[in-house]
Amino acid sequence: MLVAIGALVVSACTPDPEGRIGGDGVAVAGLPATPPMGWNSWNTFGCNITEQIVRAQADALVSSGLRDAGYRYVIVDDCWSAENRAADGSLQADPRRFPSGMAELGRYLHERGLRFGLYSGASDKTCAQFLGNRPGATGSRGHEAQDARTFADWQVDYLKYDWCSSESDHDDQVRAFTVMRDAIRGTDRPIVYSINPNSGVADAVPGEQYDWGGVATMTRATNDIAPVWSTNAGPSGAQGIVDIVDALAPLASRVGPSTFNDPDMLVVGVDGKPGLTVAQQRTQMSMWAMMAAPLIAGNDLTRMSTRTLGLLRNRAIIAIDQDQRVSAGAPVGDDDEIWTRAVGEKGLVVSLTNRSDHPRTMSVSLTSLGLVGDATVTAIDAWSGRRYQASGGELSAEVGVDDTVVLQIV
Repeated sequence: MLVAIGALVVSACTPDPEGRIGGDGVAVAGLPATPPMGWNSWNTFGCNITEQIVRAQADALVSSGLRDAGYRYVIVDDCWSAENRAADGSLQADPRRFPSGMAELGRYLHERGLRFGLYSGASDKTCAQFLGNRPGATGSRGHEAQDARTFADWQVDYLKYDWCSSESDHDDQVRAFTVMRDAIRGTDRPIVYSINPNSGVADAVPGEQYDWGGVATMTRATNDIAPVWSTNAGPSGAQGIVDIVDALAPLASRVGPSTFNDPDMLVVGVDGKPGLTVAQQRTQMSMWAMMAAPLIAGNDLTRMSTRTLGLLRNRAIIAIDQDQRVSAGAPVGDDDEIWTRAVGEKGLVVSLTNRSDHPRTMSVSLTSLGLVGDATVTAIDAWSGRRYQASGGELSAEVGVDDTVVLQIV
């Protein structure tokens, strides 16, 4: 079977020789080249989301300085819609949770210099409905053009589009995600198109197995994140920080301007059991920046600590993530603890992550980084601001347990 994708026709079950389903180019034109930054409701509020909560979180983005640091998208995840569509088939807001309606909520966000994100499902049900946690069937399957027009009318800037089905036929997934992509294109509104093709898949994760560049702005390459270091659950279960880093390590070539791998939301400041240490949260921020990944916070912004705010708002880390070169980093050789990322015209960033159970000095050779002349090589840690001078042909730093030092070569 063939599926038309823009001007390109490809087999729905056979990617091009590079593995990319949607061919070259970006999914939706007119978007910023760098990864989206913002906040999503799901990790903290789940189906208990309301208009009042969203407005309070938006206000906190502004007052905390996170908006000015780049966190602009406010994404209302599942459970915002009424249980049923209107008589004409259009989506409508839950009248109890969002009595002012979604267009008014979007206006509220835009007035504060923020951008408006919404959630929908690629099947006939959203995830909450598919799992039986909420009645109704308000996914966008069969309503793609109508829903895209509704989102555009509501001035939506970001669509999170979830597979939410136990059926994982690849042809069907390609068709479902490209139909909505084309519907978004048809609105002429630049809407970030964020897809998750992984629901209900037990073994090979579609987001990791296939390159969805050209179909989506950002693609989830793993299952859901949990606020833990590692789950050891494999690809079919929730994953921790290092599980996701390892899964995305081979996928750097998929990242480019307006096309991103999505390692799921930040769990910095999110409560969990056993939860994350400060060092582990610092590692998540560091490695998401090294991967040129979207930075989407998921904590309660109205109750965050000064420490959480400091992690989210670190200027040097954000600058790496938002570098205009939009080039994802990758491990140095076979060492999963040491990554490099190209930034700017000729810049280089190196991350050192200590996965052992004790603090230790970590080193990287200049030759492995393609550098020479150790007497002139200096690096600055993005977290501490400390300067490191190369010695003996190596850059070295003391790194705590589960922590990460991010060295920008100067």
